[in-house]
Order: sequence, then C-alpha cells, then structure tokens
Amino acid sequence: MSTIEEKLAALDLELPAAPGPVGYYVPVLQTGNLVITSGQLPFIGKEVVFQGKLGEHIHEEDGFNAARLCALNALAQIKACVGDLERVRRIVRVEGYVQSADGFQSQPQVLNGASKLFVDLFGEAGKHTRVAVGVNELPLNAAVEVAVWAEVE
Repeated sequence: MSTIEEKLAALDLELPAAPGPVGYYVPVLQTGNLVITSGQLPFIGKEVVFQGKLGEHIHEEDGFNAARLCALNALAQIKACVGDLERVRRIVRVEGYVQSADGFQSQPQVLNGASKLFVDLFGEAGKHTRVAVGVNELPLNAAVEVAVWAEVE
C-alpha cells in the first residue's frame, strides 16, 4: 500500500509548505480527533495563482484546479498539525466557496477538484460531506477557498 505522499507523487503533485495565515486567526487546529483547517486559498508560495470570478475571468477547469490546490494546502496544514498524513482516518467535511459571476451555477463541479483529490488519496475514507457555495468576493481576489475537517488517530 502506498503512503499518501507516494500517491501524491504518482499524481505528479507535491505537498507544499503550509501557508501562513493572512489575518488574525490560526490556519489549523485540533480538537479531540478532529483537525479543522481555516479557509485555504489557491496559494503557490505567497502568490494566489487563480484570481477572479468563475464564469467571468476564470473557466470551470481552472476553478477545478484552484480547488485542488486549496485541498493540497489544507493537507499541508493537516500535516503541520499532526506530523504525518498517515494519521488521517477520514476526510469528514469539505467547505468550499467559489467567487462566482452572476449566473454561474457550477460551484459543485469546481469543488470536485478538492473532492476528487481526497478520494484519489484516501479512497473510501476520502468521501466526505460538502458545502459548495457561490460568493461575490473572496479574500485576495481568490477564485476558490476551501476548509477541511479531518478525523485523525
């Protein structure tokens, strides 16, 4: 059986360093067996790489990739909190926010970028509850923001 990081490499993905907060909050915390991330933006380093509204400036495929990047950043936060992604027993909940132009209604398809990654990495334990919400604006003009709840051992 492959480790989560080996599975990431097989997908040609790499776990980034956990991004720092952009405000006065903690990026991740653990309470009991739950690890909960703050909203993660599509950062690479210190740059938000997908900016603007889906359906106006950003195409759905780019939104999917932005959501996947947010999920990678959430996994980086979880690893920073618990030390090893092998401790994750289940992805419990994904909360996704999509900066949407008027009339854009494909928020679920955009958030599939995060959801698919979790299932690819964790199998059945990656299946989760989810919220996919369209919003008018997001911090730093990010196209997508994702928060994750994970159960750990």
